Amino acid sequence: MIPTRQFGAELHRLGFAFYTGVPCSYLKDLINYAINDCEYVGAANEGDAVAIAVGAYLGGKKPVVLMQNSGLGNAVSPLTSLLYPFQVPLLGFISLRGEPGVPDEPQHELMGQITPQMLELMQVEWKYLSSDIIEAEKQLLQAVHVIEQNRPFFFVVRKGTFEQEELRKQDHIVTANQTIQVKHKSDQLPSRYEALSLLHARRDSHTVYLATTGKTGRELYDIADHAGNFYMVGSMGCISPFGLGLALTQKKKDIIVIDGDGSLLMRMGVLATIGCYGPSNLLHILLDNNAHDSTGGQKTVSHNLDFVQIAAASGYARSIYVHHLSELEDALREWKAAKKLTFLHMKIAAGSKDQLGRPHIRPFEVKERLVEFLSQ
Repeated sequence: MIPTRQFGAELHRLGFAFYTGVPCSYLKDLINYAINDCEYVGAANEGDAVAIAVGAYLGGKKPVVLMQNSGLGNAVSPLTSLLYPFQVPLLGFISLRGEPGVPDEPQHELMGQITPQMLELMQVEWKYLSSDIIEAEKQLLQAVHVIEQNRPFFFVVRKGTFEQEELRKQDHIVTANQTIQVKHKSDQLPSRYEALSLLHARRDSHTVYLATTGKTGRELYDIADHAGNFYMVGSMGCISPFGLGLALTQKKKDIIVIDGDGSLLMRMGVLATIGCYGPSNLLHILLDNNAHDSTGGQKTVSHNLDFVQIAAASGYARSIYVHHLSELEDALREWKAAKKLTFLHMKIAAGSKDQLGRPHIRPFEVKERLVEFLSQ
């Protein structure tokens, strides 16, 4: 078995001190080490963990993702449409539940058979982690070499690989809503383009805009391309966990997540994660048109939800319903003046700009440019 603390110390020596993931009994000792001695963000699901790690990577960290292989399916979208096009290298540890020939629960049988093939199909380089510490440390150096080439590397971890690491007593992170303002008058229903134009006009030199996938990113690019913009492609629902990872690692920057109702509905568990960790430099804006606008205007179920109440219950310090563009401008100004984790919900009109183009800059160039912007 690997001495967990010795292995963790080697990871730390190599620069890996930011962890995020979803627990698994096979990985519990490494997870316990990460919680005890490093920075650890517990994610609601494995896809969120990947997106959080990507945000942390752009923020200057060398993140580690931890997950059970049953959650690999949950992470397929960001692994294929976030890591691959943006060329983001991550180090991952994934447990091998359901290993052929090893007794396990029936729900792990199929995934145990196909975990290596799935990683290969997604062009994620991987190895079985050795249970010998000397060999495992050599494997870490091989993984670092791959990561330095902007490619992800995952270790597949068998049962009994790590020695016991007791989890120290954990203090609860307690956050609570301080301000809630609900809908109390009619909506202006501006276009998304108008809302994004206002946001762009009010940007400053230390603000980053993260636009969700689809027409939000395309319209922001059309208004004015900027080094401080990030245009998500694919990975629907991942812009908010991505924003969390970036906000936690770039505390001197103002991080503004521009979300859509379809996107947020896909990964609503992240509201609880963001609310708990509560970065004050994060402003989460929901532009809600009650539609999947990028795929033909099919209705979402956002009309049946009160996002302001949900964000407040999740621990956002301020949760505000925005009726008009003037209120959006006021809320942005207030957040800039007194930073607190804030959620803004604004109803907008369905539809988008006619003959809307797509960014001409490639995703990995967007990533590289944003990393440079963040370093300034």
